[in-house]
Amino acid sequence: MRSPELLTRIQKVGEVLRFHSVLPARLTELATLVVARTWTQQFEWTVHVPLALQAGVAPQTVEALRHGRRPPAPPDDERRVIDLVHELLTHHDLSDASYDDAVTAFGERGIVELVSLVGYFTMLSMILNVAHTPPDTTDVPLLPPLPAQASGEGLEPIT
Repeated sequence: MRSPELLTRIQKVGEVLRFHSVLPARLTELATLVVARTWTQQFEWTVHVPLALQAGVAPQTVEALRHGRRPPAPPDDERRVIDLVHELLTHHDLSDASYDDAVTAFGERGIVELVSLVGYFTMLSMILNVAHTPPDTTDVPLLPPLPAQASGEGLEPIT
């Protein structure tokens, strides 16, 4: 609405990342939830929780992320995505070991698409937060503030 040409073009990027990625939907939706949790982006959270569950992310994983906690014993590929997204959002980079591990697990195209997905949903989260976009009207429980957010100190890393 506020910048139709820009947002139409941005949506095309999202279409490629969400529907034409070499990564399975379960992992792209999981990565999206980690980004939404980091930014406390309620709209993206409420839209993507059902998609993540439908793609096979466990409800206990979703609930742990909702509270900013590390999920209990996720499958290796999910743990790897959570760790990579968290490292990227926290340090704005990946260590050589994390990068090498990701390339081994997902291939070079997969890691480029995962990093791009994180950037895409980070951008959307910032736009939606600034626009005070309300959450989708679903039965999905909203994200509570993380402890550091409630005190105004910044983001609390997933632990």
